[in-house]
Amino acid sequence: MANVLWLLSKLDMRNLLDILLVAGVIYGLLWLLRGTQAVQLLRGVILLALVIASIGSIAGLTAFNWLLSNGSQALAVVVAVILQPELRRGLERLGRAGGFARLTGREDVLDSVINQIATACRRLAERRQGALIVIERETGLQDYMDTGVEIDSRVTAELLQTIFFPNTALHDGAVIVRGERLVAAACVLPLAESIPSDTHLGTRHRAGVGITEQTDAIAVIVSEETGIISLARNGRIVRHLDEQALLVLLQHLLQPEPAAYRRTGTRKNGARGAKPAKS
Repeated sequence: MANVLWLLSKLDMRNLLDILLVAGVIYGLLWLLRGTQAVQLLRGVILLALVIASIGSIAGLTAFNWLLSNGSQALAVVVAVILQPELRRGLERLGRAGGFARLTGREDVLDSVINQIATACRRLAERRQGALIVIERETGLQDYMDTGVEIDSRVTAELLQTIFFPNTALHDGAVIVRGERLVAAACVLPLAESIPSDTHLGTRHRAGVGITEQTDAIAVIVSEETGIISLARNGRIVRHLDEQALLVLLQHLLQPEPAAYRRTGTRKNGARGAKPAKS
């Protein structure tokens, strides 16, 4: 405690301004890269830099400190080249003065989004209308959102049905949900090389599995040919889901564990549990 008070006593306005400027630069960089996969890369770079700096602080490592002092500038250039698309996109976003993404962890909002998605999937499956709904989690999906058409609307079953109505302009591609908002439609996703559980599944299922291989997102797929509802996560796919089973899975994956276990037993409509999904 005494050391902390001594350090605080040595701070003047210039030192305080210096600290605030450094913190502002770091915060601004993270803000520019928010919503992209580059955030994870930047975290790794910062962690690596801290480890290297700690080792370099050891006295007597003359050659290693020389390498650090001469290689830091080159490393900064390499990082800037790797993050060039994200930095450009972030600067464009800054120029447009766009608002922050409105994410929410409120259980009532999450419950509403889950219900709307499950209801839409049931209706689409009954009509044999294909759909691909991607739900963003920790890993940002802004790169994929930028390939589609911006929507930024509240998630409703009616909106999802309209988007995936056959032959409409936005039905071919994926919609991406962030928090309680349907952010974009007609998005292009990476394709999985293969789906071990079924080699006969088409492009929509390969895209759903592909996005979950590269990110921690959840993909819900409705087959246009069979009307089967599937859910993909971590490169794996579970098929033959009904509305109730989809509700239970989404609750478990998206809500905190205590809430998920509380709600899987009884729904608002009085249904209990879920039918086991066929493999």
